[in-house]
Amino acid sequence: MAPLLTALRDDPRFDSSVCVTGQHREMLDQVLTIFDIQADYDLNLMYSNQTLSNISAQIIAALEPVVADEKPDLLLVHGDTITTFCAAFTSFLCQTPVGHVEAGLRSFDLSAPWPEEGSRQLVSRVTEFHFAPTELAKQNLLAEKVVSSKIHVTGNTVIDALLMGNRKISSDTALADSFRKQFDFLTEQKNMILVTGHRRESFGSGFIRICAAIRQLAKRFPNIDIVYPVHLNPNVQDVVLRELGGYSNIHLIPPQDYLPFIFLMQRSLLILTDSGGVQEEAPSLGKPVLVMRDNTERPEAVNAGTVKLVGTEVDKIVQEASYLIIDDAARVAMSKKINPYGDGQAVKRILQILSESL
Repeated sequence: MAPLLTALRDDPRFDSSVCVTGQHREMLDQVLTIFDIQADYDLNLMYSNQTLSNISAQIIAALEPVVADEKPDLLLVHGDTITTFCAAFTSFLCQTPVGHVEAGLRSFDLSAPWPEEGSRQLVSRVTEFHFAPTELAKQNLLAEKVVSSKIHVTGNTVIDALLMGNRKISSDTALADSFRKQFDFLTEQKNMILVTGHRRESFGSGFIRICAAIRQLAKRFPNIDIVYPVHLNPNVQDVVLRELGGYSNIHLIPPQDYLPFIFLMQRSLLILTDSGGVQEEAPSLGKPVLVMRDNTERPEAVNAGTVKLVGTEVDKIVQEASYLIIDDAARVAMSKKINPYGDGQAVKRILQILSESL
């Protein structure tokens, strides 16, 4: 959402305010800083061991007076978090139109990813402006009887943000050098595999299998570094630290800020992930992605050949990763596929639609 927020702020056609709930606080604060975004309202609602029901109730109760005070012509939400759903529902209760950025993504399985699939389906029911990243996302919405005139294919703003960050690293030698120093355990002589994992549906046995696959890859390819920024959720961290600690070529590091994570993606040979955002971002950097999930709400990437689903079974992950490591031609071919999620102009398209429609 960051490139859209900065563009709204700088566009004289719009008067905008930013409200954050505090969900994913560690990631939120650094992104606000990187993109120089000031929150007009910081609800700061998050604390340890909350249930999703408790979070939802708090967001709705705290956000209602903000909407009542601002009386906006439109409330914009992004993606599929609990914050997204609760903000959209609150806006609906206040009879304020909703604009949904990254609309129309579907896995058609309410249990995977959970609760995100439920969130995005529910948001679509109360949305006036559906900013779909792809034509397939539009078709998903049309199949759910959303009126065609309310759907706009714009590309995804995540690509706008990525390209902004990529340009910043490429143009700032001191910044790039600081990241090389930060990750000084990496050398130009050794390739690197980047790993991320945090999905709730993999908690427990899923993460144990993922870790077993990473161990096998570390043993099979001792001259390749494996870098895993470990999510702070105890359901992830406890398993990963226990299962993957003590290997010289497995580097378990804290969750990374946005720009150093882009640097790690740039530096990687390939990426193993269960992240939706990484599925969209990595192809714009020419990085093959193996998705450690059984299905994805981003089938465009699978169809385009920029990502491959490998699930959480050990043998499948090891087999597909080994193939891309060993076969240079296959890896290069995958890296040259066209990213289906946009060209970095999504924000421009969204602003034009809003200026003409509101």
